[in-house]
Amino acid sequence: MGIDYTKRPQPAAPPPPPGGQVSLSKVTLTKSAPTVSLSKQGSATGTLRVNLNWTARPAAPPASGGFLSRLKSGVTPPIDLDLACLYEYGDGAKGVVQALGNAFRDAHSYGADPICWLDGDDRSGSNTGGENLFVNLAHVHAIRRILVFAFIYEGAPSWAAANGVVTLYPVAGPQVEVRLDEHDTRSPMCAIAMIENSGGELSVRREVRYIQGGHRELDGAFGWGMQWQSGRK
Repeated sequence: MGIDYTKRPQPAAPPPPPGGQVSLSKVTLTKSAPTVSLSKQGSATGTLRVNLNWTARPAAPPASGGFLSRLKSGVTPPIDLDLACLYEYGDGAKGVVQALGNAFRDAHSYGADPICWLDGDDRSGSNTGGENLFVNLAHVHAIRRILVFAFIYEGAPSWAAANGVVTLYPVAGPQVEVRLDEHDTRSPMCAIAMIENSGGELSVRREVRYIQGGHRELDGAFGWGMQWQSGRK
């Protein structure tokens, strides 16, 4: 199938909870405890915010050998991570949401609004809030699975230096954190977490699986079955 890369107007980000209350509780998914049920903890409602944050400009090691050596060392290039997702809905619709190709929202709407959309693309590293993906859980019945992933758009695959972390912020219940605490310098792509609907129960499973290749290889690793073409931001 082809992918609709036409940029559409994006829904506004949902307002913060009334009263400015912030939940201090958090669940961290690990290898030994990789899954949490959003349904069982009362979090499968409203709009789920998935945030990716990382260190855009890691500190450069001090140059030695005098002025010329420091000059040659230059400035450590910024790391440009992109947050994205593959989606598959109950009616068979599949696609990708990402800044690459201006696919900022899904190509299949339930009513006037999409289920998955991005708030933008931070290429400068100056946005301390990172990047955000939103999932409208009012349509939880329509979701089969959503694979949250990130890829390094520019620069060498330096996952250790990026020190990335993805945090899911439901409107109710504890936050869910997945740390990119494993690294592979050969892989520009990392599958981070799977949001899956199984028999009406919505859960999140830690993946942190590095892919040596691009979107086609990511697709093959998880059996999405889409056709891919090159795209740029």
